[in-house]
Amino acid sequence: MQLFFISLLLLLLFVINSSRADNTTPFGYCPSSVCDNGLNISYPFWRLDNYNSASPQYCGYTGFGINCSQSNSILYISDYSFNVTKINYNNLSLTLVDIDAVDHKGCPRVHNNLTLNDDLPFEYSKLDLYLNFYYNCTVSLPGYADRLDCLTTSGKSSYFYVGDYEPDDLKWYGICEKKVVVPVMDGGLIRGSVGAAIGEGFVLDWQIAKECGKCEASEGRCGYDNSKNESLCFCNDGAISGMGGTNCRDCQNSGGQCGAQTLYASVSGRNRLGLKVAAAFIAAAGTAVVVCGLMCCLRSRKTNKTPKRPKREVHNVEAFQRQYGSLASTAYSYSDIKKMTNSFKEKLGEGGYGGVYKGYLDGHPVAVKIIKETKGNGEEFINEVASISRTSHVNIVTLLGFCLNRKEKALIYEFMPNGSLDKHIYNQDSNMGWEMLYKIALGIARGLEYLHRGCNSRILHFDIKPHNILLDEDFCPKISDFGLAKLSTRKESIMSTLEARGTIGYIAPEVFSRHFGGVSHKSDVYSYGMMVLEMVGGRKNYTAERSHNSEIYFPRWAYQRILLDEELNIRDTMTNEEEEIAKKMILVGLWCIQTDPLQRPAIGKVIEMLEGSLEVMQMPPKPFICSPSRSEGSTLERPTKPLLFSTLSSTLESTDSTIVQFEE
Repeated sequence: MQLFFISLLLLLLFVINSSRADNTTPFGYCPSSVCDNGLNISYPFWRLDNYNSASPQYCGYTGFGINCSQSNSILYISDYSFNVTKINYNNLSLTLVDIDAVDHKGCPRVHNNLTLNDDLPFEYSKLDLYLNFYYNCTVSLPGYADRLDCLTTSGKSSYFYVGDYEPDDLKWYGICEKKVVVPVMDGGLIRGSVGAAIGEGFVLDWQIAKECGKCEASEGRCGYDNSKNESLCFCNDGAISGMGGTNCRDCQNSGGQCGAQTLYASVSGRNRLGLKVAAAFIAAAGTAVVVCGLMCCLRSRKTNKTPKRPKREVHNVEAFQRQYGSLASTAYSYSDIKKMTNSFKEKLGEGGYGGVYKGYLDGHPVAVKIIKETKGNGEEFINEVASISRTSHVNIVTLLGFCLNRKEKALIYEFMPNGSLDKHIYNQDSNMGWEMLYKIALGIARGLEYLHRGCNSRILHFDIKPHNILLDEDFCPKISDFGLAKLSTRKESIMSTLEARGTIGYIAPEVFSRHFGGVSHKSDVYSYGMMVLEMVGGRKNYTAERSHNSEIYFPRWAYQRILLDEELNIRDTMTNEEEEIAKKMILVGLWCIQTDPLQRPAIGKVIEMLEGSLEVMQMPPKPFICSPSRSEGSTLERPTKPLLFSTLSSTLESTDSTIVQFEE
């Protein structure tokens, strides 16, 4: 058997050398090349520098020439120079870094607004986010735009904002000198600074050029003849075809002529015959190798036990690691997690997923969330990492790292010293004032607006509630726990979901019953409204006080008080200003919990209502209010009992006629 394989190998080497004797084919003239930095340049890219391995321009797509210069591999797009750090020929994508911006890693100062035109078949990848830079602004921008302290000079500041759209209230023109939009990979921001994210670059996808489709489908290579301004199809038998509808299979059927171009000489008939003989030898040898390989495999399988079929969760984890491999620098082992938490010494809280422990990462306090069990093949864990990795906002909690082993899973977040919102609003001894409650409600709304409109992909949270709102040392609210989140394109107004998700008492009606409408970003608005009402009324919103077996439900009670223009008297003493804040928050909450999603405002409109005057706010129509039949903190996978809907008392019937629908 050994002698057979040695003979077969010698035969293959002879055949290959014979076929290489003729380098006049385009496949011989256009070999792959490697730059000094290790980048492999193959079709449809070609090497254009003045080096002995440079390729003729007809060896690939127009504009796909790469200049290997010392440690860089330069691709020119729209007159800008980009360093190509990676080319993935399998999924047709490449990673680029703006050379001009890399020189300012510590303090990013980007100048280039890259515009992709129709001349090249490039498009931005779904893995990209967009950084909007605003330079030398004389007036402070809104709070969701982060200031770049390193670029702040006397009287002028620079800012950046993450998102593929510009909020209506971000009016920078006339205030800032310049705006530059820069794409970055969505995982870059959670590893470090903005400058580091820019240094990691962004991803472009390329598509097969329209004029090259038929050529490549027939196993040819597409090139370009500058002298004739014509695309060409190079066939592996030496024939050259113009793009007038002929492809390589047609060439082969016609003897390899195809009205041949003369960029280089076609293969002679003798050499073509030699190539055909070589091809026959290769085919026969390949068949023999396959047969022998199969025999060896069958023999080895008899001596080995059949391995167990891997669980679906393993596949999901591996797929996650492939798709979000850019997050690798924030991945930690389980032993690292134990060291951070001092073997889980200080417990901060407990949930259905597991426990949260205090730890230290590089000397800074962190919160480590341990996932005991993963439901749905680990999808909640993957959801949380994938969703929050796309975010960068002052009102969204920051993910610092994660542990993703087969059995152990953990998430590492920034530590929030003031805990979760529920510990404050349900504590009767809490000294949290109305002004603070208002600022927290406004901050949460801004965070939700960012999730719904500011990210490259729209993120629906599906579990907005006080327990999932964390407070930093300044009581700035941070939305957390993205385990139930769903991603969608910003163009999708209605989302399909096969199961109800969320916490009973906060779930929008349409989430568990399609009779109420489609699931959309308005579902998060409903949860937000229930939470705001709970912030105003404390425990009254779900711990019902009963009198003569009739349930007193806070939203219903508050609606009637405002309708009849009665004082709220929620707490012992309230100033006029506090009464106004409470009424404004109640009206916003009642608008948000409308049963019909079309009657709920978008979260951007909610922000306008909170920041506006109470006098101009309209009274919402009477909602069918959900009676909260639940135990505290229960989270819904599938409803265990139907939620009860009841109309308000007959004294409120007069408001039925007013129906207001909010536009998107």
